[in-house]
Amino acid sequence: MIFRSKRAIGKLSRSRSSSRLRRSRSDYGILKRLGMIGLKLGLFGGALGIVIAFAVIAFYSRQLPDIDTISTYIPAETTKIYSVDGIILAELHQEENRIRIPIDTISPILQKSVIAMEDTDFWDHKGINIRGIFRALYRDIMAMAFVEGGSTLTQQLARNLFLEKQKKIERKIKEILMAVDIERKYTKTEILELYLNQVYWGHNAYGIESASQMYFGKKSKDLTLAESAGLVGMLNGPELFSPFRHFDRFKSRQRVVLGRLTELGIIDASQAEDAFNAQLLLAKRKKHRYKAGYFSSYVVDQLIEMYGEEAVYTSGMKVYTTLNYALQQHAEAVVSEYYAYGQKAFALKDGRVPSLNYNEAALLAVDPRNGYIVAMQGGVDFNESQFNRTVQANRQPGSAFKPFVYLAAFDKGFSPGTIVSDAPVTFNTTEGPYSPQNYTLTFSGNLPLRRALENSINVIAVKLNDLVGPKTVVSYAHKAGIQSPLTPVLSLPLGANEVTMLELTQSYMVFANYGKKVEPVSILRVDDRNGVPLYTHRFKESQVLDENLVATLVDTMRGIVDYGTGRGAKLPRPIAGKTGTTSDYKDAWFFGFVPQLVCATWVGNDDNDPMNGVTGGWVPAQMWKDFMKEALVGVPAQDFKAPKHMVKRRVNWETGLLASNATPEDAPVTIEKYWAGSEPTEFDTPEAIEKITIKANTSEKKERMVSDFFTM
Repeated sequence: MIFRSKRAIGKLSRSRSSSRLRRSRSDYGILKRLGMIGLKLGLFGGALGIVIAFAVIAFYSRQLPDIDTISTYIPAETTKIYSVDGIILAELHQEENRIRIPIDTISPILQKSVIAMEDTDFWDHKGINIRGIFRALYRDIMAMAFVEGGSTLTQQLARNLFLEKQKKIERKIKEILMAVDIERKYTKTEILELYLNQVYWGHNAYGIESASQMYFGKKSKDLTLAESAGLVGMLNGPELFSPFRHFDRFKSRQRVVLGRLTELGIIDASQAEDAFNAQLLLAKRKKHRYKAGYFSSYVVDQLIEMYGEEAVYTSGMKVYTTLNYALQQHAEAVVSEYYAYGQKAFALKDGRVPSLNYNEAALLAVDPRNGYIVAMQGGVDFNESQFNRTVQANRQPGSAFKPFVYLAAFDKGFSPGTIVSDAPVTFNTTEGPYSPQNYTLTFSGNLPLRRALENSINVIAVKLNDLVGPKTVVSYAHKAGIQSPLTPVLSLPLGANEVTMLELTQSYMVFANYGKKVEPVSILRVDDRNGVPLYTHRFKESQVLDENLVATLVDTMRGIVDYGTGRGAKLPRPIAGKTGTTSDYKDAWFFGFVPQLVCATWVGNDDNDPMNGVTGGWVPAQMWKDFMKEALVGVPAQDFKAPKHMVKRRVNWETGLLASNATPEDAPVTIEKYWAGSEPTEFDTPEAIEKITIKANTSEKKERMVSDFFTM
């Protein structure tokens, strides 16, 4: 047995404690030395960082412009847009629409709104907002891209006046240095005044006074809360949120600003709601400086999308377009003439009317071989309405959509000479019975497809659509250039879906170009102020439809102008085209073409108010003819390609058989075209004629089944 005294135990315990103490002191010493090393490295790194920072500041400071010129700086670079025949269509520059005013003549609520939205800490910082910078840096890192700038009003002022717009670290450094320098040399009130006099507000308006007068026809000191909130809401996208172009977007941004003012306690919720509901009286647009306003505005929108607003209005670009200004002037005159034509009283079959009741018209002409837009008149008067009905209006095309149905039918084996019955029919659909009606509310009996298209027979077009399948028709329309969504319904051939004039014109360009598709183009080249090319259009085409199939369709469409609903557009040269009239006369169209030019015309009302009996074969066809007579001067007449693999046969419409000695003299007999191998081979016989006669005399039904579509 082993006995240990308490003392022995005590000695043992102290021995172990001493050992641990020695190790602790040793560890502490190591940590202390490491801490000192870390401290020295930190101090060295900090000092190095300071040195680098001062070096960067010194480096970029030498590159900064003179801040003292800030109050007198005026941009002087003008962007010019040219027509193909050398006419300057537009000159875009800032300084012609800037009115400088002192800050005490600017609405106080507008000043507060700008600060609330753009720089809440404006009165407290010294040019930069550290929290804002770190917040923006964090979001940039998370997005792995420059998504937020974190700029103060002072930084924005520096950037707008002296720096490029692209988000770069170098630009941000310069922006910060200039902002700090500006804050040293100018008071906060002076900076705010400079900002409000320089900032861009859309439509070539620079500064709050220009914007106030342009949008509301008043001085900026008289702006209301509702008007101020709307204007401030536009700042991060003046063209996108313009009340002239996108009033709904303008109102959306106005609500955002009012919400921010409420959040900061500048106004209360009741004031915000009253301001949002207040009626805004927009000023009447002054006469625009643009020539060919609709086309020039269309080009400007594209340039802004390509380069941004600031570059478009300040960089001095030279923009060369496809527009033929001589033809454009003629297009404007034709549209104006037929607008006046529609205001006169007319004696129609239903009685005398005081006018044709349409207030708008549009015309678009494009070269199908290269896609060049040579004339674009998007309305009666650009100064009255900048809404471009050639590219912005979604309208029902009416029967102008029918060629896609016939194209699909020809591809499925039907021929222009195939005989179809124009008789009453009812379809059972998920939405109930559907009985298509013809424009004349009458039925023509048996017709060749060629004749049905010439007279724009609705019933036959719907029957064809049902037989080939609406989805098939939609696929052909999309191939040809229709981009709008199309619902595959039975009424598709009657123009049930809405499209723009430009996209439907593009599809007719494919017809005129025998199945080759080219995109409509308005800008050929963009040079910078030194003549260095920034953009050059590259021609590109693709064969999207079978050439012979399209040639067959075009050959059939020629009859529309020669003998059918488009006779009002007839000229002494080969022409193909199609009329379009929607239900209740809300839209009237004519799309016509020669191999060198496609032209579309339209009349109607923006509010869809019905016209008084206006059809596509009347006013739009005459507009088309008057424009094309001038447009085709000096352009040689050129025939369309004849379709291949077709044979001609003399047929009796009533029987669908070859005419013979037995065919009655008063029978409808014509020479029709068929795909080789599908032509009729049997001749009229007394038995066949008798059978058709008995059927016609005994049939009293107003509706027939699909099995009766085609004659025996």
